[in-house]
Amino acid sequence: MEPLKKEAISQEVFDLYDDYAHNEIGRRQFIEKLSTYAIGGITVASLLSFMSPNYKDTITVKQDDPRLHSDYITYKSPKGGGSIRGLLSKPNDTNTKFPGVIVVHENRGLNPYIEDVGRRTALDGFISLAPDALTPLGGYPGNDDDGRALQKKRDRNEMLEDFIAAFEYLKSHEHCNGKIGIVGFCFGGWISNMLAVRVPELLAAVPFYGRQPSDEDAAKIKAPLLLQYAELDTRVNAGWSDFEAVLKANNIDYKAHFYPGVNHGFHNNTTPRYDKKAANLAWSRTIDFFKEKLS
Repeated sequence: MEPLKKEAISQEVFDLYDDYAHNEIGRRQFIEKLSTYAIGGITVASLLSFMSPNYKDTITVKQDDPRLHSDYITYKSPKGGGSIRGLLSKPNDTNTKFPGVIVVHENRGLNPYIEDVGRRTALDGFISLAPDALTPLGGYPGNDDDGRALQKKRDRNEMLEDFIAAFEYLKSHEHCNGKIGIVGFCFGGWISNMLAVRVPELLAAVPFYGRQPSDEDAAKIKAPLLLQYAELDTRVNAGWSDFEAVLKANNIDYKAHFYPGVNHGFHNNTTPRYDKKAANLAWSRTIDFFKEKLS
């Protein structure tokens, strides 16, 4: 049987996966609904396999890349989880101080995709810190299903404190020049928005398809924003018009991009939601934005 191709999969399957990935439906209901689309020789098992992340074959920057120093550290988060583990990556140059970027995972902990993004960020000339908000529960468990279940057990405002603590850790790091930005995906997009609300010293925030803050919180934002949205992501995009109105009313520096014809998660190269053209463009814009704001 030939492998499934993205073009042969109904948009409804992608929407269904989005509901499942964001805890709108459980695994049993997801599989039951998926069976509706198992036609023409396509099985539920093949659909499930096709939609699931493939971490083995999609890493772009290996942990032992000689251009980088990338290793795990632990920092204190007294208002959050107490002690948080994260992947710290920087160019392999001990004589330079680099701008810092916090890289924030989705709603499933620090999986291999986000670690890879942390290393990609370092290759572009930054010191990056990718924390794992699941640390108090044992850390990312090795698969996304269990990761999502664990993350649901943590309070999101307590997790926000973990990333505020990451800002403080990175800012004081001996190889950081003290200028910090943040990029996050899904849950991490919300964290990126909220760090812009909570941390006046933050110099740049890039939320990828992240939930927007309340109007009251949005009015407090000081950091420039580069907002990355997927055209087909109706769930997240529903909050955009109100958010934009507050940004305009408060003269907040922002630019928003809506990438046509792509789904929530289009930057994640481990699932078929990935769109290479949109992902590459969004990432080049992200790096250019950080170089401008953190120089």
